[in-house]
Parts: sequence; C-alpha cells; structure tokens
Amino acid sequence: MSLKFETPVLLDQLHRQVEALLQIARHQFLNISDEILLRQPAPGKWSVAQCLDHLNAYARFYVPAIENAIQGKLSGSLPPNPSPVFKSGWLGNYFTNMMLPKADGQAGMKMQAPKAYRPLADLDAGKVVHEFIEWQEKINALLDRARLVNLQQIKIGTTLGSWLKFSLGDTFRFVIAHEQRHMAQALRAKA
Repeated sequence: MSLKFETPVLLDQLHRQVEALLQIARHQFLNISDEILLRQPAPGKWSVAQCLDHLNAYARFYVPAIENAIQGKLSGSLPPNPSPVFKSGWLGNYFTNMMLPKADGQAGMKMQAPKAYRPLADLDAGKVVHEFIEWQEKINALLDRARLVNLQQIKIGTTLGSWLKFSLGDTFRFVIAHEQRHMAQALRAKA
C-alpha cells in the first residue's frame, strides 16, 4: 500500500524526527561516561555506542548518496521540479514500516544486521556519539535542500544493492525510521 503526503508537511515531519534524534543524542549520550556508552545490557545485545555506530555505518552510505543525487538534480540542465505531493512506493512504505519501532519503543520485526553493518565491540564511544550528531545535522541540511527537488523522481540505491532503489522521499523515510528503531534500542541499552 502506498501513501500520499503533502511534500512540505512530510519534510517538516522528517525534520522534527531528526531533531528529536539529535536532542536525545545531545542530552542522553553526549556527556556520559564511555563505561555507560559501551556497556552491553546482556550478552549479544548492543551497547549505546554499538547502536549509534551501526547507524553511522548506514549514514556513511546514504548521506553521500542522497547528497549526490540532490546536487546532480540541482546542477542539471533542467530546472528542479518540486512536487506538492509525494506518493510513497509500496516497497519503500513496506521497508519504512518494517523499521519503525513499536509505540513502546521495542523493535517491530526482528532482523539481523548485514555483516558489513554490524558494529565493532571496541569503539571510541565519544567519537561515535559525535559522528552520529554530525550525520543527523547533515540529514537535516539535506531535508532542507530536498524542498527544491521532486522527492518522487530522484532514485537512491540501497545498501541491499544498486538494483533496489527507493525514491528520495522513501529513502528519507526509511533511513529515519531505521534511526528511530536503533535510538530506541540505544535508550534501552542505557537504562
């Protein structure tokens, strides 16, 4: 099932979600000890730093891809063509909903991170938190730039392979839902 969104409303909503992630990172994780950030709540469960490191790994893939796609559209020979309405694709919507945490903060569908995106056990926790904050600030800047382009027309390859592409709007929705999922996990790990 696909959904329709007023583009400015969707971008504002995504902006607020990223701001919420930033506030949690700044207020809950920025000035606490490495011991707390690196503590795994149980064997095989990720620490706060591991959750954020996992998200940083995805950001290293998606943020440059989004940035390049928007820049390519803005520097192209045709003028940008933003659309007042964004229609989510059924697959993009499915993946987004699969990532979203439940209302109680628990993960929805259980899944295992691909090997390349599994966090290390030995991390510089402070550096990981700072990197996460930097990525979120970049995502917010990209959400602002996305107002100038058509969220439907730009396609972004996924970490699953370049053969699977989501529209820019669905890419933002999926990435931010994934971040919300692991931020809820990080908060549980801290508690």
